[in-house]
Amino acid sequence: MAEESEKRPIESWTESDVSTWLRSIKIDEKYIQKFQEEEVNGVVLLQATEKYLKNKIGMKSGPIHLLMTKRDELTNSSPATKPQDATAGKSENQSNQQEQCVLSGNGSKVKSKTKKNKASQRGLSAKRDCKPRPFGKEGVNFTYAKHNVLKPESGVVDMISPCHEYKSFEIAADLDNQRLQAKLAKETFKFACGCMNMRTNGTIHFGVMDSVSDSGYVHGEIIGIPIKDKDVYVDALDYMNKCFKSDSELAAECIRPPEFIEVSDIDSTEKYYVVEIDIEPKIIIVSSKLFSVHLPNFREDSNKVEYEKKTMYRRNGSKTEPISNQEEFYSSLRHRDELRKEAEKDHIVPDVSVDLGRKLAMLITDGKGKIEKEKWHIVVANRFQEEHLKCIDFLLDLKIFCVFDFDPDSKASGLCKKYIEHHAANLHFLQNYKIPDEMSIKDFEGELRLFEQVSWIFCNGRNDFRGNETPCDEIAWITNRKTFLKEAVCLICKQILPNGTFSVIFFLTSPVELPIVHTFHEFIAEMQGHDDIICISESEDNYSKWEGYAQWSCTAETVQSKSISGMKMSHVNATIQQLQPSKTRVAKHLSVFSKGVCQLEKIEEERMSSIEILSIDQCDDTITDSEDEIKVIEENFYRGGKVSWINFWLSEKKHVGEFIQRDTYKEISKRISDLPKCSIEQTAIQDLRIYHQPGSGGSTVARQVLWNNRKNFRCAVARHSFSASKVAEHAVRLREYEEVDAQKCLPVLLLVEDFDTEYLEDLRRELESAVRTQKIKPGTLCFLLLSCRQSHEPEKMSKESPLQNFSVTHKLSAEEKREFARKKTEVEKQYSANYIITFVLMSEEFNKDYIIKFVKDLLVGIKHGDVVTHLIHYVALLNTYVQNSYLSQSHCEALLLLSMQTNIEPTANKQTRKKHTDRCRRHLFESSLNKQAKVLFIHLRDEKTHIQSIRILHPLIAKEVLRQLLGKDQQQSDIAMKLLKDDVLFQNSFGKEHYHRFLRDLCMRRNKIIKGDKSDTSFSPLIEHILEKENPEKAFEILKAAYTRFNEDPFFAQQLARLCYTYEKFPEAKVWADIAEKKMPHNSYILDTKGQVFKRWFNDKYKNLDGNISPESTVDTIATALEAIECFRTCEGAANLEQDSMNNSGYFSEVQVERDLLDLVLKVFPRGEKGRSECMQYLVTGHIPERVKKPWECFHSKLKFIHKNMHDALTRISEDLSYFQMDVSLDDDEQYSTELKTRNPVKWLARQTAWYGNFFKDVELPSKEQNQLSTRMKLCSLGGDNITSIFSLLSEKKQDQLESIVTVYGGLKKLDQMELANYIASQIALGCVSSASTSSKLKELQACSHQFPRDRDRCHPNALFLLTLLFWPEDGDTNQERDNKYEILMSALDVLKRSFKIKQKNVPHKELRVFTHFYLGKGSGLSKIVHKSMIQAFKTFTVSQKRIKWFDGYIWKTPEIVHMLKRVQGWTEHGNVYIKGCKGKEIKIRALNSDSVPDGNENVEFYVGFTFQGPVACGITVCDAGET
Repeated sequence: MAEESEKRPIESWTESDVSTWLRSIKIDEKYIQKFQEEEVNGVVLLQATEKYLKNKIGMKSGPIHLLMTKRDELTNSSPATKPQDATAGKSENQSNQQEQCVLSGNGSKVKSKTKKNKASQRGLSAKRDCKPRPFGKEGVNFTYAKHNVLKPESGVVDMISPCHEYKSFEIAADLDNQRLQAKLAKETFKFACGCMNMRTNGTIHFGVMDSVSDSGYVHGEIIGIPIKDKDVYVDALDYMNKCFKSDSELAAECIRPPEFIEVSDIDSTEKYYVVEIDIEPKIIIVSSKLFSVHLPNFREDSNKVEYEKKTMYRRNGSKTEPISNQEEFYSSLRHRDELRKEAEKDHIVPDVSVDLGRKLAMLITDGKGKIEKEKWHIVVANRFQEEHLKCIDFLLDLKIFCVFDFDPDSKASGLCKKYIEHHAANLHFLQNYKIPDEMSIKDFEGELRLFEQVSWIFCNGRNDFRGNETPCDEIAWITNRKTFLKEAVCLICKQILPNGTFSVIFFLTSPVELPIVHTFHEFIAEMQGHDDIICISESEDNYSKWEGYAQWSCTAETVQSKSISGMKMSHVNATIQQLQPSKTRVAKHLSVFSKGVCQLEKIEEERMSSIEILSIDQCDDTITDSEDEIKVIEENFYRGGKVSWINFWLSEKKHVGEFIQRDTYKEISKRISDLPKCSIEQTAIQDLRIYHQPGSGGSTVARQVLWNNRKNFRCAVARHSFSASKVAEHAVRLREYEEVDAQKCLPVLLLVEDFDTEYLEDLRRELESAVRTQKIKPGTLCFLLLSCRQSHEPEKMSKESPLQNFSVTHKLSAEEKREFARKKTEVEKQYSANYIITFVLMSEEFNKDYIIKFVKDLLVGIKHGDVVTHLIHYVALLNTYVQNSYLSQSHCEALLLLSMQTNIEPTANKQTRKKHTDRCRRHLFESSLNKQAKVLFIHLRDEKTHIQSIRILHPLIAKEVLRQLLGKDQQQSDIAMKLLKDDVLFQNSFGKEHYHRFLRDLCMRRNKIIKGDKSDTSFSPLIEHILEKENPEKAFEILKAAYTRFNEDPFFAQQLARLCYTYEKFPEAKVWADIAEKKMPHNSYILDTKGQVFKRWFNDKYKNLDGNISPESTVDTIATALEAIECFRTCEGAANLEQDSMNNSGYFSEVQVERDLLDLVLKVFPRGEKGRSECMQYLVTGHIPERVKKPWECFHSKLKFIHKNMHDALTRISEDLSYFQMDVSLDDDEQYSTELKTRNPVKWLARQTAWYGNFFKDVELPSKEQNQLSTRMKLCSLGGDNITSIFSLLSEKKQDQLESIVTVYGGLKKLDQMELANYIASQIALGCVSSASTSSKLKELQACSHQFPRDRDRCHPNALFLLTLLFWPEDGDTNQERDNKYEILMSALDVLKRSFKIKQKNVPHKELRVFTHFYLGKGSGLSKIVHKSMIQAFKTFTVSQKRIKWFDGYIWKTPEIVHMLKRVQGWTEHGNVYIKGCKGKEIKIRALNSDSVPDGNENVEFYVGFTFQGPVACGITVCDAGET
């Protein structure tokens, strides 16, 4: 491959070619990986400098030297990179001579060697031809690009066209002023004398190479000279009087002052110039005159300027030489005068009229007649003048992605100020486009709100900005801000907008400066060409300077072809407006409460960017002249494309047939029409939910509901990239827009697609908060949330809540069948059946036999070895296993192009290959698809980025295509392996993040019922298929390939460990678990997996003992169990340090292993009481029986701690369960999931605690220790050792067990803090289930609680929680009693809240799941404490409904709850709830549902719940006026 690459021009190398070549020269793989990340292709490789390789790639000096040496060898042998000059074959001797000639006359050394080396580096890139400054024009508005090449020196042409002479002045520029001026005057006057005598115009250029003897340069190459003082060059012409003597005045009229033309060098901030002096011998001045000159020379021996003898010169070809035969020359002088006179008379430049309007139209529309609707535009501008700002209507209607604005006053008085009067824009600086290392492109786009509002980038600071963003001069900008510009342009062109989806327009409305020039060069480089770049300049002077600067990146002809110069901005405005397909500022309208309409201003719509607003006249501005366009829209929909508003509009306007109304649509429409707009029973926010099978049309039904209700509601769709709070904010703004009274507004019908339940709850709470803030009258419908989500069991979901949930399935009702049959007949008359197959399949209810037949017929004659068939394989595999997956067209083109390139004749020349490649990049994808692919693939287009992609028509079709295509010779694992190893697809830039995610999900994402899947799986569905239908080894290979592909991702190592222990490959599982741990040593989930390896290994060894249990035979098994325990304890430590997750799986697993280990240890000892007693002695005391002393000598200390460790783990589990409602199996992130499946952890804890107590209850110890241990074990066996188990007995109403626990605790003489807390908790639990509870019992428990430490910081959270229960004041308390109770209550609350914060860490969603154990009831004594199980007994709800019922307040309105619980009075301030405490102090009570708190200052009533966070307020209501 390296040899093949080297045969091709380096400029054509792909990133893969570069990587292959780097490997061939033995560059380290880590550097090659970095080259791939930086997207280094052949062009970039040629331009790579030592600084780039060191800073960007991170290479050391040794590899850099090797790479640059090998690259130079390669470029010298490559025809594409050989220099165009004749210096390439120069000998080393010549080079040395060149270097020796850098001494000036006075012996000072000049900087020629450095320049020569730089010039040789420039040999790597082509030198472009360029044109000289127009004769007679001022140089201030003209620029040369360094290393561009002027035409060779010339002689007399037609007297008027100037002849040219070049002088490098490379050495002379470093001379002192006297020597420099003498040299300049000598060369100028010699040339001028020759021109004047020949009567021809001429220009002498200083700073342009005149000799090919300079290594690395070519004749006519522009290098420029550094000039510190221009006056030195101007004053050099003062020698004229002494040189021309009596003719000096005539000479002065012919010799013009020097022009200084700036030389732009993109790699340097140093100023260089070409000095040009024009000679114009007008006939009126030089007629009949022959000139001679005394040329000045600086003599080193005398150290002064001396003059040569008088000499006459002439131009002879490209040289200036003395006139040898003066008489003969003089005799022809009259003839030359006549020629000059005629030339001046004939030289009248006609005004050439250029059709700039047509040129602008062709450039802005790509020759298509109209500007494409979908095309994005990037605007680059410097300061707009006042008159220009009156002519920007076309910009207001242009689809702009971002603006690079170099005007620091743009926001205050320039283009930005004018634009934001009509459109919303996000104001950024260049550094905002520096993407953090860990951030994805999708998240970055969301953070900057790209595609939603124009990103206005201030490239040179803002004068009106209070922050530290002040403007700077050109040099400072290049030093400090150019890097940010480069990163911004690279990010946009390489990762955000695909080539061809956008154009860049430069507006030169002010004098050109270097920063905007650098922007041009960066876009040229990143877009790999100039096809989509346009330059517009009203001023020809501005353009002239721009043209010179631009030639650094392209030829003058290219710049001219892409530029509009001299066209007034008002004419530009009018011309482009005619080319725009429709105005983006077209008036849209919304319905209002008074039954009229209001206009929706464009800027207001853009400010509500988190929602897509559906107006009542949506799409009315659509031009429907093109039947072909309508046909394309319809065909795309019936093939399975996502429905859009234009589909409904075409149907409504009778351009196409009517839309089918599914039964679900009718049900939802009826439900909506039945909703009263205002009723005392009506809630402000209503929920309707659509659950649909993939591909069944659920999204179409949802949007159809919006379309047909857009006149009765204000309708909108929530956008995915915004938070619930932002969507709620904009939904509220939409509801109130242009309405007179917030109490009288139309409801908002908001569609929320593919969001999880938690997001919907957040959105609902945000909207409820807004409703309360506005104090909307109760019973007013404000928002109707219509959610739409995929589900594999939609009918089951709809049955759970018939009034709220609706289902859309593949199954059709009888009425729907008739409608589909009618529609099928209608559309088959217009379209081929293959091109409406998705609609046909829906008509057939996705019948399996129909799908099989369709696919079988379609695949007849397909070429299995064809690259397009491979593409079908890849897409089918992704679509089968990864929901909503697709492959970007860029990926497809890369795959097809690679195949095409391998078939190009290797003998084809460079130009042929380039043309072939360019043509394929434009047309290959569409033209190379076979007929099967054309039918199967549906083309998608991202609504924001316009990145095009493909997927197969339907997942069921994809599954069948995959099955039939594979046949007997191939398996799905083979396709997956090819996909994983395909470098071209993995490294392709656009759509990379999505492709990587799909590929990752293919190999890693497990199915989960809670995510809408049919069942839970241990591995990804693909891996499960391979395990079931193929063989486990294939699955191992796939995961190993994924591990390698994703840069040795530790989570794939974790998956491999899981797969290995599933198939009892424990040594290999340990290896992979160790790898994962090494890469992420502090990740508790990976540590848990390592523990699972040893746990499963231990279980396997235990099982294989097969009855042969002895101290010797169990050594290895026990060692493995202890290793598992150690891993789980490490996992627990890591989990405690993790602040963003709550993983307690280690404790559960530790208990399970310790239980099994204790069971094994017991079996080693003889059966019967004696053996059991000996075992207990060994485990709990210092006694070591002889039978195990030697075999287990390494385990004794660890085994004797098992009983303590197990108790600690059980206690920790109890503690976690007392704080939060927990189900450890509900984590939905693949990288944060465990193997533990504990559906009811509270019952699990009770069982394990009881087993633990029963196991150790018969230990014989010295009397004191025996009593303590036996008592603890008895309590464990009863379920009284921890507060969670005690409250579990209360839930199950096990009064006998609770009485036994109380009796055991009552028999203890002294209780420690935990025992005392458990005793009090048992008494409270018993009081809740017993009718014999009295007030005296409460006082008795209050007295007991005084034994808790007075220093509340030393109290355990269990004790603090019980204090809040026991000392909540009662109605009959005296003032003193109330104050005393409040004092205890407040001291406990303060510490309890602090301990909760530590426990909660940074896991905000856990706050929503705080476990409320008790509520304050209306009784007295212990009867006032009502357990949660008493409330739950009244109402039964489905799992999906339960949380909503608790949080929306419905539960608190039930009569049973109102009768049982006591309402407490308080007030709210700033969103917080308070009650009065002791001595007038206030106590802050957290609201269970924070959104139920009124935002104003209100008197409220609420129920009190008791949690380990402290008391919480539930069912908060505002007191009516007059209530106390």
